[in-house]
Amino acid sequence: MTAPSSTPPARLTGVGVGPGHPDLVTLQALGALDAADRVVAPSGAPDAVGRAESVVRQVRPHLRVERVVFPMGTGGPSSPASGPARELVPWLDAGEHVAFVTLGDPNIYSTFSSLASEVTRLRPQVEVTTVPGIMAFQALAAMAGVPLAEGTGALSLVTALDGTETLSQALEDPSRAVVVYKGGRHLPAMAKLLEEVGRLEGAMAGELLGLPGQRVGPVAELASGPAAYLVTVIVPPAGRVDG
Repeated sequence: MTAPSSTPPARLTGVGVGPGHPDLVTLQALGALDAADRVVAPSGAPDAVGRAESVVRQVRPHLRVERVVFPMGTGGPSSPASGPARELVPWLDAGEHVAFVTLGDPNIYSTFSSLASEVTRLRPQVEVTTVPGIMAFQALAAMAGVPLAEGTGALSLVTALDGTETLSQALEDPSRAVVVYKGGRHLPAMAKLLEEVGRLEGAMAGELLGLPGQRVGPVAELASGPAAYLVTVIVPPAGRVDG
């Protein structure tokens, strides 16, 4: 008969800490940070404070935060998430509850999804959970006073990483609100497209929401040049430009 293991079950939790402002970190996220054995944040370099870490430092300054260098990319055996996942393995093998923090929500356009896939591939027994976070488009809609969906209305959430083609497709339905993520360098082109289809009026942009350098305003005013990677654009349904 095999003796039961004394090592507690490992757990990996993706914790959404909101778009950047510490006031938008949820109580559930704070509880997850407090309960974790180790808090980990993605960073562009070992000595760089990432944006998610900066939020944690404001809401829980006493917590120690480990950094893993996380280049941009997608999942898969040779993905950029492989390195960070392997860094987490020793802690998980020791039975730790590891909380990985991410801006916004861990299940939507987040580094956490690819990290979790890699951890599951390496250690299938690890329990993976998530704590939802407020997203940048929700914060921007509140700041701008722009309702995005009412009644039977629909909303499309797209990115402009590769240009405006996906946005163009989403705009084909004038009754549909559109949210665009991660397209800062294409902001002038997005403004041009919105003007061509008659949707520029009422469209709002938010850059680095809740973070140093924040800018919020009409797309028509902010699109004089490229913007930061973390730009959110909201386009209300055609005809809905009040607020």
